[in-house]
Amino acid sequence: MISINLKKRILTTIILLSSIFLIFNSNMILIYFLIILGVLSILEFMQLTKKIVFNKLFLFLLNGFFIFYIFIFTYIFFFFSNVPGLKIILFILLMGCIASDIGGYIFGKIFKGPKLTKISPKKTYSGAAGSIMLTLVIISLLFLSFIQPFNYKIILVGTITSIFCQIGDLFFSLLKRKANLKDTGKILPGHGGILDRLDSIFFGLPIGFLTLIIIN
Repeated sequence: MISINLKKRILTTIILLSSIFLIFNSNMILIYFLIILGVLSILEFMQLTKKIVFNKLFLFLLNGFFIFYIFIFTYIFFFFSNVPGLKIILFILLMGCIASDIGGYIFGKIFKGPKLTKISPKKTYSGAAGSIMLTLVIISLLFLSFIQPFNYKIILVGTITSIFCQIGDLFFSLLKRKANLKDTGKILPGHGGILDRLDSIFFGLPIGFLTLIIIN
């Protein structure tokens, strides 16, 4: 029997994946998405930090750094999206980040097993392995379809991308734990807030892209 929360999660995931198709094919929609997601991410981050950081100067610097990072992230994402070859790579890595989240959730639910860390009690070693495995499958298939024949570099890029996706997830889980919050928001039914979905992408996507540049 599928729970109501799982149904909401599946429906929201389908909508989000459909949105990726739209932003891939329309620069105007991409701009709107980047602005909306960027602003909401900043607002959610500031809600988190004000609950755990009480030094005003440090709070200002931390929020300022995050705002700067979001600005750079969204600007580079838009810039690369206007370069045909880079656009395909960017969206392949984006799909890899999404696969990392889905793989971790599915494998963790099915196989359970030992907990990965106290930071996020739901995270398991099986989920971590599932994240890497599904990321490798998705990235390999997409690279094979759109870029080049399969080689070891794809395995390296996929593995590092997934690892840093999971680090991003754990980092924001730590912040939520310190703030005594389950989710960063409620805007996405079954998922929580915008940061609950983008936390892994903010870490995994740029590191995956840098890895690809370095090994090539």
